[in-house]
Formats: sequence, C-alpha cells, structure tokens
Amino acid sequence: MKRREFLRSSILTTAFLSMGGYSLANVDSKFKTKTDWPKRDDNWKYMGKKDTSSVKREKEYVFDVAVIGGGVAGLCAAVSAARHGAKTVLVQNRSVLGGNASSEIHVPINGSYHFKNKFGVDRETGIVEEIQLENRYYNVQNSWEVWDHVMYDYVTRQENLTLMLNTQAMEAVMDGNSIKKAICFQFSTESKIIISADVFIDCSGDGALAASAGAEYRTGREGKAEFNEKYAPDDPDGWVMGDSIQFSSKDMGYPVPFNPPSFAIKYDPSKANKRNITQLSCGFWWVELGSDLDIVDVTEENRHKLLGYLYGAWDYVKNSGKFPEAANLVLDWVGSVPGRRESRRFMGDYILNENDLTKFTHFDDAIAYGGGWSLDEHCPGGILNDKEPASYFHQRFEKMFEIPYRCIYSKNIDNLMFAGRNVSVTHIALSATRLIAICGLVGQAAGTAAAMCMEYKTSPRGVYKKHIPELQERLLRDDCYIPNRPANDGADLARKAKIEASSTTSGNVALLTDGYSRDEVNRIHHWQSDGLNPDLILSWDKPVSLSSVEIKCDSNLHTEIQIHPNIEKRRKQRPGMPVELVKKVSVEAEANGIWKELAEVDNNLHRLIKLNFSPVRTSRIRVNLKETYGASDVRLFEVRCY
Repeated sequence: MKRREFLRSSILTTAFLSMGGYSLANVDSKFKTKTDWPKRDDNWKYMGKKDTSSVKREKEYVFDVAVIGGGVAGLCAAVSAARHGAKTVLVQNRSVLGGNASSEIHVPINGSYHFKNKFGVDRETGIVEEIQLENRYYNVQNSWEVWDHVMYDYVTRQENLTLMLNTQAMEAVMDGNSIKKAICFQFSTESKIIISADVFIDCSGDGALAASAGAEYRTGREGKAEFNEKYAPDDPDGWVMGDSIQFSSKDMGYPVPFNPPSFAIKYDPSKANKRNITQLSCGFWWVELGSDLDIVDVTEENRHKLLGYLYGAWDYVKNSGKFPEAANLVLDWVGSVPGRRESRRFMGDYILNENDLTKFTHFDDAIAYGGGWSLDEHCPGGILNDKEPASYFHQRFEKMFEIPYRCIYSKNIDNLMFAGRNVSVTHIALSATRLIAICGLVGQAAGTAAAMCMEYKTSPRGVYKKHIPELQERLLRDDCYIPNRPANDGADLARKAKIEASSTTSGNVALLTDGYSRDEVNRIHHWQSDGLNPDLILSWDKPVSLSSVEIKCDSNLHTEIQIHPNIEKRRKQRPGMPVELVKKVSVEAEANGIWKELAEVDNNLHRLIKLNFSPVRTSRIRVNLKETYGASDVRLFEVRCY
C-alpha cells in the first residue's frame, strides 16, 4: 500500500470507528465524490409533517482560504487571512479554540518575554498579543474556561471568517499537485462537510490533511551529519518529543487525604533523574511520554499511562510525608487531553536547522522570530527514560533568530501552507520554534500570505518569488516585528509629514516614522509625553487625502500578560490592562482654521489603534491622546497615515 493510501485509510478508519453506525467494510479510502461516501440508513421514522426515510447530512462550502486547526497558530492565520479580504474558514476538531493553550491542556503562551529583557528583546505583538490583551480586559479572574470564550468571541466577530468546531479534516481530494477539497466530518452534527478552497493552511499540529495530500514530511531526529547540528544524535532515529498531561491544585484550608485511583503508577524518586517536584500549584511538565514509532497511533495508550504517572506523582506528594505543605491541597483540575510537542514536520523549500538559530542566520524572507526560550529538547521516551534528564536546555540565545517564509509552505503541494509546530524545521530547531507565541507569529504570516495568494492569483511559492517585501510590509503594518527589517511603506503619508508634539520627556517625535515600532537593544524608537492629554500635530506642505490614522502605543512589552497555570507567577503579574496602554484617543483635521473631529476610539484594548473615517482633504491633523489605563505619561512608537 502506498503511503498516501495508508494515511487515508488510517484517518478514515479512526474517524468511522468513533462515529458508530457505519460498517468499515463500506469505507472506500479512495472516494472522490459525494456518491462514494458511505450511505447511511438508520431507519428513521420521522413524525413531523415532512416524510423522510433516512438522515442525510452533507454540506459543501467554497472558501478562498481554509485553515485546518484552531490552536493559536490557526487562530492567528485565519483572522489574518480574513482581515486581508480572503473568505476564510477555520476548522477545529475540538469544541474549544486554543489547542495547547486552551482550558483542555493549560499551556501558557510562552515566547520571547523569557529573555526578561536581558537582551533587549520583548514579547510578541500582532494578533497573538491582541487576544491576550483582550483576555486581560474580559477575564480578570484568569479563568481558563473564560479564556476559551475570549478566543471564541475574537474569532466569531471577525468579518469574512467562518468557524467550524468539532470538525475533523480527514482527507484531501487532489487535483494534480494541489488540494482541491478537504473531506471533513463534524461529529456534533453527524455531518460530512466538503470544503473547497484555493489555499489550505494546515495548522493542526499533526497535519492529517497535509499528510493525506502527500505533502513531504519528516518525523524523528536527524543525524548529526545531515545539517552539522551539534546537539543532534550521531545517527538519525524515530524519537520525537512527547506528550504531557497537566494539573492544577487548590488549597481547601483544612487537611484533605488523597486516595489514588486504580490506574495510578507509583512515582519512584530514585529513578526520577532530575524530574523533581519543585512546586505544587500546577504541572508537572515532565509527566511525558514520547515514541520512536508513530506517536499519533499511540495517543490513547499514552494518555492512559500519563494519567497514571500524574496521579502516582500526586500520591507521592500527598502520602510520602515529604511534603507537609501539601496537607490542605487537592487536585482541582486534571487534563484529559495530552499536550503534544512534536509529530510530523512538513518540508518546505527551506529546512530551518540548529545552526540557523545559534548563528542567527539572516533571511531576506524573514517573517517571524524567536529566541526567548532555549533549545529545549525533551529526552527520548519521556518519563520512561530514567537514564536521561527530562529535558536538555542545550543553549540560551543572545539575540533573536529569524524564521524564513520558505519554511511555511509545502515543498511539493502547490497550494498548501503550514503554521505551528509542523513547519519545515529540524528536530533540534523545533525545540526552540515550538513555543506557542512563535507559532502565533508564523500563523499570522501564513494567513497574510494566503490572502495575498488570492489577491495576486498566485501560489504560496509565488508570494516568495515576487511579493516578499510586500508581505513583510503588511506584517509590520499589522504590528508584527521582524528583526533587522524596518518598515518602509511608500503609501504611508506620515513619512512625508512634519510632526510636532505638545510635550516630550523621552525620545523624539521624529522616531515615530523611523520604521521601528518598538525599542531595541540600546536603541530607542519612541516618543513620550510630559503628562497626560498630549497631542501630536502632523502637517504637510500641500493638502493630502486621508481616511485612516494608525498609531502603535505602549503595552509594556517587558511584562508578562499571558494566562498562566502557576499561581505564584500569576500573582507576580500586574492585574488588568497594562497601565501604559492608551485608552482613549481621537483625531481631528483642520479646515480654514477650525478643527473638526474625524474619529475617536474609547476603551481601546490593543497596541495598534486604527482611527478610520470618511475621506478628507487636509494639510493638518491632530492626534489627541486623551487617556491611558493609569500611566502618567503617554508613549508611542509609530504613527501612520493613509
């Protein structure tokens, strides 16, 4: 059996086994049309007015862009594609968005903030920051379940975007080297869903759709020689980083005994090899199982074992006598869905490797960055491998590394892209690029590029060949950051304006158009007022036509804003919105010596503020910065006019 046929058969078999009521004998893995789908005859006697003899639920949809997988990467990809005008669908096989960062798994959106500004590097901006800032506003209680619905609200209110939850993409229908349709099944409605699209972005992590399309991919570890990677094993093998089960605890205020379930597996500290119990509020990340075969195939087996190891570790905490501080603690939540670090890595026109990260290779097609985390390679086998520590923190980074666009589209499938942990990287490189915030940056880039494919009637590779500078400019305008790449948008009229400020204590208003929207190592790119209610006046020698003013304000990129399972870390976070963020701002235009208000934004929640209005012709505008969330000065990094 060919690999593609095997994958299709495996995916379909799994799906139909879980559906019930279907005979596997009727499943044809080579179906291409509606008529080939197994017929359903459930002897339904309908008691309503319209007579029917069977349930037939089959729906077809046509989109410009189909994003498969609703984790943070997929969310950012879908929102970005939709914002740039593409009719987009987001397909998620769970009932909630967020993937590893959802209430199902409780992984924080880690990223470059782990530099702690030691190297002058700040956290990620763009869409991945937008959703987290909204969570600070709507979810002050830091509820993981409410966080799910913050993401849900963020996606469902986006124009041009359709959300399909509880929907598994199972097979790609091909037209030559392009995906024509995705065959999906929505388990909650028992519906077959057929999605046609011009561009598909697989952000699902495991990449079942991309694999069924025949996209080239790798699993396991490359040998040292292939890319001359210092931290790779001498010889290639099948090991991937494993899955983990998380928990959170609660202090009841009085002693509570613990009786382990029957499936608990005894924790033996003598064989832990640095798998130490250091905190009791959440964790333990080292409750992990990998595989040297097919980690997808053993998911359910590993899930059961992981629960056993977790409950065994908690039994040790409660009943060994070594943790008297745990007397009042109970398990408040235990995950039922494993968080996965690695499975398939799909090959693009470039494979990012260890040396690109450690030597900080510059790419002309850079679209994202990382570096706040180390090369964090979890050991083969996870908790079963007591000969090695749980993880190797191979190397910290002195600065940011770049991720090229060529890593996020398929080498051999013409209309297929990727974002998340399944992009074109080596195993060692993945140990640093897999962080959720980085995945979000890559997702936004993929979605923007997919929309450009529609606009220019080209392929993802065509965007690389002809439109990389424009892709980068769009990302920079949308508040992404690309190392070593300042903005240079010729359509931005602010670059031709004279800018004056009512007051200044730090920086200079001239820096608001220098192409950088954040401070960098030993370089400032901001203007800061002296006190509240400052204003900026932009003037041109001749009248210009304007319909939009965009500013990037201060959201304090040095602080942590992510929802976090660790109680101690949450307590260290400053609650609510960043006090530095501009809350209220307006823009006015001058005509015959009279100022007329064009637009106002109140209760702003984002670093990027867009003030849109009906087109006007003017030679002077004034930006009134009326209120922050508490800071006594206003700091801006960029102003644009269109």
